[in-house]
Amino acid sequence: MTQWFMLTVVGQDQPGIVAKITTALYEANCLLGEASMMLLGGNFTIMLMVKSEQDAKTLMALLQPVAESLNLRIHLDAIEGQLHHHHLPDVAVHVHSADRAGIVAQVTNILAKAGLNVIDLDSDVGGDEDNPFYVMHIEGQATQGIAALETALQQLLTTQPDLEVHITPIETAIM
Repeated sequence: MTQWFMLTVVGQDQPGIVAKITTALYEANCLLGEASMMLLGGNFTIMLMVKSEQDAKTLMALLQPVAESLNLRIHLDAIEGQLHHHHLPDVAVHVHSADRAGIVAQVTNILAKAGLNVIDLDSDVGGDEDNPFYVMHIEGQATQGIAALETALQQLLTTQPDLEVHITPIETAIM
């Protein structure tokens, strides 16, 4: 029986991670779906949808030698594929602040209560150790409208004056 899995891979960045993981999957007759692969703080991470005739145990046994040779940690979960069922974002939220504990939790909690369904969130720490700053870019669906997000963030800004927040509607052209 064909099954979809979510493969997660984490390890110290080095050349060849993507090539070796995807080659092992290809050689195991797997099909690849959507993927997110990126460098985060010196570590390379992969989240990859994999369609396979093999069960999870067999697939892990095929991937484990590759992971061990690269000193990677891997994890596999059975999932529903749901390809071609994309949620299109209609709003982008940009946040810039002094780096401090809780910034992501505070902003995303306020936005969730105002109806934001987060589709993608990227963040980065800039500056230096003495003056770090935090940048967050969120794309999502404003289920209660953009005005609800703006109102909620204005309330947050009254208690967190170091935040700089910009909300931009996203116009998606459908052909």
